[in-house]
Amino acid sequence: MQRLDLQFYQKYETLSLAKQLLGCELIHESPEGRTAGIIVETEAYLTGDPACHAYRKKTLRNAAMFGPAGSVYVYLIYGMYHCVNIVSAEEGKGEAVLIRALEPTDGIELMELRRAERKGQKSSSFSLRELCNGPAKLVQAMGITLAGHNGSSLLDDALYITPPQQADFEVVTTTRIGITQGADLPYRFYIKGNRFVSKK
Repeated sequence: MQRLDLQFYQKYETLSLAKQLLGCELIHESPEGRTAGIIVETEAYLTGDPACHAYRKKTLRNAAMFGPAGSVYVYLIYGMYHCVNIVSAEEGKGEAVLIRALEPTDGIELMELRRAERKGQKSSSFSLRELCNGPAKLVQAMGITLAGHNGSSLLDDALYITPPQQADFEVVTTTRIGITQGADLPYRFYIKGNRFVSKK
């Protein structure tokens, strides 16, 4: 299936894009193999939003967030985990959509292996639901890295998104997770009833 093009990422404002990405499939064609999952949960981060990394100014850490729509912003949290975001505004603005959870569809064994290597466990110790039901988990499972993907483009790189695999669902709008600033803003979206969502 064809990957989403630039027009898709430019068509929607950040809050709308966060909802439009639900049901789409995130795919990584890595040297180790292909992994993929349906996006089932997202969070939006906007200019003027105190929880947004771009809230104060552009830095070396958040520079990719100021890139063009359809590019990738990967960042480190807690000094040990990474999260992946889709840049969602024109270049220089600094807005993005965090991918919070995936429903795994392809490369399950490779996902399990990657998660196990990170945690020092046996790959069989993961349930399917646990593989990608959180932003750091899905980055590990999909083989997404800061060095390899931060600032890359979903338009022509090995990491990309294809049009919706699911469309007949209801979207739940609620508050974001794990933040203190802007915690009351209804900027988290997920597919109602989907068991792969990180938290309801």
